[in-house]
Amino acid sequence: MSNTPSNMIPGVNLAPTPGEPPELTALRSIVVGTATATGPEFFSSLVKHLAAATGCRYAFIAEFLGDYRARTQAFWFVDHFSENVEWDVRGTPCQDVVYGGRCHYPSGVSSKFPTDEPLVRLGIESYLGVPLLDADGNTLGHLCVFDDRPMPDDPRRSFIFHIFAQRATAELLRLRAEQRLRESEEKFRDLFEEAPIAYVLEELDSKLIKANRAALRSLGLKPEEVTSTYGRSLAPDTPDAQRRMREAFEAVGRGTDTRGVVLELRRRDNGKPLWIEWWSSPDRSGTFTRTMFLDITDRVLMEQEQARLRAQNKYLRDEIKASHNFGEIVGAHPTLLSVLDNVERVAPTDSTVLIRGETGTGKELIARAIHDRSARRAMPFVKVNCAALPVGLVESEFFGHEKGSFTGAVSARRGRFELADGGTIFLDEVGEVAPDVQVKLLRVLQESEFERVGGTETVKVNVRVIAATNRDLAADVRAGKFRADLFYRLSVFPIAVPPLRERASDIPILATHFATQLAGTIGRRFDQIEASTMERLQRYPWPGNIRELRNVLERAAILCDGPILKVMDADLRASGEPTPAEPQIGSAALTLEEVERAHILAVLKQTDGTIAGPTGAAKILGVPPSTLRSTMARLGIKP
Repeated sequence: MSNTPSNMIPGVNLAPTPGEPPELTALRSIVVGTATATGPEFFSSLVKHLAAATGCRYAFIAEFLGDYRARTQAFWFVDHFSENVEWDVRGTPCQDVVYGGRCHYPSGVSSKFPTDEPLVRLGIESYLGVPLLDADGNTLGHLCVFDDRPMPDDPRRSFIFHIFAQRATAELLRLRAEQRLRESEEKFRDLFEEAPIAYVLEELDSKLIKANRAALRSLGLKPEEVTSTYGRSLAPDTPDAQRRMREAFEAVGRGTDTRGVVLELRRRDNGKPLWIEWWSSPDRSGTFTRTMFLDITDRVLMEQEQARLRAQNKYLRDEIKASHNFGEIVGAHPTLLSVLDNVERVAPTDSTVLIRGETGTGKELIARAIHDRSARRAMPFVKVNCAALPVGLVESEFFGHEKGSFTGAVSARRGRFELADGGTIFLDEVGEVAPDVQVKLLRVLQESEFERVGGTETVKVNVRVIAATNRDLAADVRAGKFRADLFYRLSVFPIAVPPLRERASDIPILATHFATQLAGTIGRRFDQIEASTMERLQRYPWPGNIRELRNVLERAAILCDGPILKVMDADLRASGEPTPAEPQIGSAALTLEEVERAHILAVLKQTDGTIAGPTGAAKILGVPPSTLRSTMARLGIKP
């Protein structure tokens, strides 16, 4: 309510003057009475002063509702305000006003409208009503006075009526506009708050102004935290996430709409990853931006999991394509049965296993047997040949790398430990791991976590580690070549795989098994293995162990012309200890580099391509495996 007195309007003198005409006095009283009122107060003041100015006992203002229905907004009844009423205007004096015309009955109203019970009961004689018309001529309602006395036609009264009918029309239109505005605001407020899509208003420095419920849920914010939160602060401290956020707000600063930008955030309440698809449109004022985003975390996590599974599947397909030494463990020697008993004991646990044995004894097969008998059998078995990895890429192969972390890292890549998450990783030739990588490998074993090369985010994994080596790691520890703490962590449960020469009684079983396999592979049939061949196979010391046995039998199967498989002495080495092969120079014109290349090729052929280990080419040549590999690269020799 205004504190202005009812007879005062700031800057306007409404005090009566002596001798003014009665109609001016009436007009003045209505103006004074309604000058400071609005809405329902205006209507009440209007009908009260209008009744007094016209000398009528009854006055009301009504709004048409449609279908011939009307409802009073204010009703002056003799000496007080009556309750508002709603009625059907048909059969009443008001029906003519519906059509937009002035309606005046100087007398006889009760007799003219006998069905209008209230008028008849009150003995109403006269009635004057004028419509409230909008700019298009539509009837919004009407203003009227009536009395139990006759009301002769008076131009001055009509003049007053028309003036305040227009004022009442304006107020009615204003109230309707306010109502529409309130309904619109409520509608849009409900849409803003209850929308399933997150909406926020942000200043250009990313400070939040307002956020709806969906945004609060996604961002992990409480309503009271909104205005103290900066959107930039929710981005993790990783190069890619920071770059995306920076580019998005640079576009906003230029007044550019951004559409479908994917941003990585962290929830405020629990720090969990949140990925959103972001649309933003700067306001015309240039001071804030309207933002809408979708929570696509589930989709991103699903895509990441699909990528992980694709990488695992690719790795497994590559493994399937690779030729394994044999398909199952074959033999009945007590030392082998003891190994298999240990496999059965350790497989159900998650203990780390270190498998020791010479090259070709089947260490990988033992590792696979442990995995296949464990609770992780349905998850990946990932093999890493540590001796075959380039020195500079060992860490990347183990732990993966981020995009741009080194030359050639054109995209992010998951390492073998991530691929093996939930399953088993087999570290073959673990003794070849460089000392700087040994430290990080130890951390994975102890903490089950690591960082990708070039990354800062810690990756947690659940991986069982099985390692294998043909080296004497205990001697390497004493010589300072291998970390003692890593050795103890790897050798929680050691398993020693016996060489083939120590279980010669298994050779007939193995030879028969391989002969059957080879017959199917090369499309030949072998009825038996020659007896002398079997004796010869059992006498031979097999420095290459089971792998060498299979290779010898495969070579014999290819050369064999009949159903009896034979292996000649020439097919076997003269000694179980490999010796360097002299290159066949044949010409004094060979260069030193050509002689070196021929010599290395001959030794590699003798060791079936094995570089590291006690029976490898590096041992025979008397150089470290890394030196031999670099020399091979220089000479164009592929491993």
